[in-house]
Amino acid sequence: MENKYQKVKDGLKEEIISGKYKIHDKLPTESELMQQYAVSRYTVRRAVGDLESDHFIYRIQGGGMFVQDWHKDWSAPADTKLIGVITTHIADYIFPNIISGIDQVLSQAGYSILLSNTHNTHQKERKSLISMLDSKVAGLIIEPTQSALPNPNQDLYQEIKDDELPTLFINAHYPTFDFPYVDTDDLAAEQDLVNYLFGLGHESILGIFQVDDIQGVNRMNGFIRAYQQRPELSYMSNIIMYQSGEDTQKLFERIIGYLKQHDAPSAIVCYNDQLAIEVIDFLKSQNVQVPTDVSVVGFDNYQMGEYFTPSLTTINHEKERMGADAAGLLIKLLNRETVESITYHPEVVERDSAIQRVKPAK
Repeated sequence: MENKYQKVKDGLKEEIISGKYKIHDKLPTESELMQQYAVSRYTVRRAVGDLESDHFIYRIQGGGMFVQDWHKDWSAPADTKLIGVITTHIADYIFPNIISGIDQVLSQAGYSILLSNTHNTHQKERKSLISMLDSKVAGLIIEPTQSALPNPNQDLYQEIKDDELPTLFINAHYPTFDFPYVDTDDLAAEQDLVNYLFGLGHESILGIFQVDDIQGVNRMNGFIRAYQQRPELSYMSNIIMYQSGEDTQKLFERIIGYLKQHDAPSAIVCYNDQLAIEVIDFLKSQNVQVPTDVSVVGFDNYQMGEYFTPSLTTINHEKERMGADAAGLLIKLLNRETVESITYHPEVVERDSAIQRVKPAK
C-alpha cells in the first residue's frame, strides 16, 4: 500500500512541478486518478491529502481539486555561503573547465557550490531550478537550456527576479530576462572561421549547426553572414540544422549525401568540437580522409581536439576564464554592486584538420 500511495503522490507532485498542471488548473477527479494509477480510492485520498497539507493542492466543495500556488519562500538566509551552478552538462566536454574556474574564485571568497545539470532539457532545468531554490542558495550561475526555444520555466525565472536573487547566465542568455551574463560573440567568431576557410581556398562549405541553442543559431548566422559578404560564392553554401538529442546517424547520412554531390563541399564547419570529432571519426569509417579530401573545423577549443588526429582547427573558448569571470560578477551581485555583462571575442586556433584546398585538375 505504501508503494502505491507514494507512486500517486510523487506522480501528481511531479506533474505539478513540471508545469503540466499550472497554478489553479483543475486536476483529474478521484475516479480518474484511481484508473490512471490502478489504485483504490483510499490510496488516492491519502496521496491527495498529503499534497493538500504540503500546499500543492486545494479543494473546492463540489468543484474538484485544483493546483495551489505552491511556490515557497525561497529567500536565502543572510549568512548562507552556497551558490547554485546549473549547466547543461557537468562531467564532459568543456564544462569541467568552466566549473573549475567558478569554484576557484568562489572558494577563495568563502563560498561553496551546488552543482546540477539539465542535459539540455527544459524539464530537467525546471527540476534543477526548484532544487536550487529549495536549497536556499545565495545566488545562481546558470547556463540556459535550449536557449533558442520558448522557455516553459519563465515562471521560476520571474520568481527569481522578483525575489532579487543574484543570478547570471553563462554561454548564452534568455532575452526576456535582463540578468547579466558572460558569453561569447559566436556570430562574429563563426564569421571569422568561415573567412579563414575562404582564405584557404574553400568555396563550397557545409555548415552543421544545433539550432535549439542560441549559440548554434548565432554561429549559423555568422556562417551566413560570411557568405553574404562574398555574394559570388553564396550559391555554394550548404547548411544542416539539427536539435540536441537527434539521431547522429541520420546527421551522418545527410553529410554523406552532400559529399556525393558533383559540387561537394571541400570543408565542413561543425557547431562545436564535440560534433567535429564525431564527424571526423565517421568520415574515416567511410574512407574519407581529413583534411586531404575534406577539411573539418569545430568551435570551443576542446582540450582533446589538440591531441586528436588530425588536430582540430577551431575557435577558442575562454573556459576557465568564463567560470572565473562569472564567479567574480556574482560576488559583486551578492555585494549589491552594479555589474556589466561580459562578451568574449575569440580567435581562430589553426591546427591540422583544415588545409589549403587543392582544386581538382581539369
